[in-house]
Amino acid sequence: MAQLKKMDCQIVIKTPADKFYNTFRTKSHLIPKMSNGLMIDGKLLQGDWNTVGCVRLWSYVSEGKSEMVKEILENVDDANKTMAFKVVEGQILNYYKSWRSIFNITPMGEGSLVKWTMEFEKQNENIPDPDKYISYMMCLTKNIDAYLLNA
Repeated sequence: MAQLKKMDCQIVIKTPADKFYNTFRTKSHLIPKMSNGLMIDGKLLQGDWNTVGCVRLWSYVSEGKSEMVKEILENVDDANKTMAFKVVEGQILNYYKSWRSIFNITPMGEGSLVKWTMEFEKQNENIPDPDKYISYMMCLTKNIDAYLLNA
């Protein structure tokens, strides 16, 4: 029987925590522009970009292949700079019965520590751990950091 698993990844960036968090919190529609080609497009399907319950459709490139994901913004904790997203459609669900991403950013000196937590349930025991999605989130974080530092 499959079980819910978690994988974390974290990276230290140079952008201050407030600025980086605000990118995801209030300017997420600009992420494709900041991603250096990793995120192709983002569309708002329901609600507004910044409210819990909004539904967004993202087109992105992972390992050279175009994919899409429809997500719901499930939770926002501005005080702790944390956001949670639940995937409801997309190629990722071909491999995982459920998928939830939690984004957290903590001030660290002049920069920040960005932590992504992936909660998932594999479709079956032969499905590999989601290393490619972890790598993608790390690259996306680095690209947005570089963009914000040069903005």
